[in-house]
Amino acid sequence: MLHALLATALLAALCSGLMACARDDAARAVLSPPDGAEYLGVDTLLIDDTTVAFLVRMRGARDRADVVAYARCAAAQYALIRGYSFAQHVRTNVSRSGDVWSADGGFVISPDLPQGLRNMDAEVIVDDCREQGIPTV
Repeated sequence: MLHALLATALLAALCSGLMACARDDAARAVLSPPDGAEYLGVDTLLIDDTTVAFLVRMRGARDRADVVAYARCAAAQYALIRGYSFAQHVRTNVSRSGDVWSADGGFVISPDLPQGLRNMDAEVIVDDCREQGIPTV
């Protein structure tokens, strides 16, 4: 009986670890730019001292996740430029016209870790964007 419980616990831990690895791989795949993608620029709109909108456009995105990743990279770099360590994702609206995808992402930047679930460590995000070849501001 004890061996069965230990085996079940070990199997659960192993599956949990493998699922976490799969999630990490999936997250990295989302950040990997598509082949032939063209990043068409970022427009920054300062709404107030800590609320910023980023309008990004790209050609060759696979889906909305690619253009959302581009907006997140821009927001993270902007937070660092302003001397802040964190950005919090508020919303992103995505549209597509032909082969050009656009995203309008709203973020709150902060020197301290804000409350909430959609926080981004700006330095970590920017490093990952650079590693994946996604431009920042």
